[in-house]
Amino acid sequence: MTQLGHKIPSRLLQPLWLRSRESMIDNGLIYDPIAAAACRHCHLSSDCLSGDIDQKQLLHATLTVQCDQYVSRFLKSNPSGWVVNVGAGLDTRFYRLDNGRCHWLELDINENLLWRQKLFHTNERYYLRCGSATEESWVDNLPVPHDVPVMIVCEHALLECNEKQLAKFVQLLGRRFHHAEALFVVAGDRCNTMIGKKLGSIEYQHGLYQPKQHFTGWLPWIEKLSVTSPLEHDCTRWKVWQRWLSKFPLFKHRVTPLLIHMNW
Repeated sequence: MTQLGHKIPSRLLQPLWLRSRESMIDNGLIYDPIAAAACRHCHLSSDCLSGDIDQKQLLHATLTVQCDQYVSRFLKSNPSGWVVNVGAGLDTRFYRLDNGRCHWLELDINENLLWRQKLFHTNERYYLRCGSATEESWVDNLPVPHDVPVMIVCEHALLECNEKQLAKFVQLLGRRFHHAEALFVVAGDRCNTMIGKKLGSIEYQHGLYQPKQHFTGWLPWIEKLSVTSPLEHDCTRWKVWQRWLSKFPLFKHRVTPLLIHMNW
């Protein structure tokens, strides 16, 4: 994508472009006019166009709408709560879900934050901070008060972490926040198989088998934890795969990225 005389890296652009593309189809899972506006004059690289784009779009849109549902529930219960979005990239969730009262903190490396500033408008309850899932210094400098409801969201960044980095990140959050709600996207252990790739998965830096056991081992004081697959979403575009996987139910949580939702 060429914008303001610069080229946005494909790893940042593709999620934005997939949401824009989904917004243009009838009965799309998500409507993201800000992504559509930002991508109106895109120049796409070959990396963005590789693979089965329609299936990648469906997988990304499904995970996005599932994340939106969890964040919406949090904001409904905690209208003035804080959302900390780690590895924000070019995510537009704040603009889709803002209730006029919440506080939203986007964390990413400086280069990505500069792109956010160029593409998206600011808000008095919307903050940008430098930080990532693979380093710790940002945790001590968060402007989040200790006595407010908080939800930590990490939709894409953890897919670029290996298992050791993932464990360290979860434990870091457990030390910083005495009580919190968290929403993570992690990879199943068979994403790199032929079936996983046909479902829209790509190569990720980790693959978890029975992720619930991993997370409870990393953070034993978790109170509630659920694992959701995009294949569980009620969408006719998933029906063929849902029928196939009904014969092999153990694969449901292994061949795509998964949504981990937990409280501690």
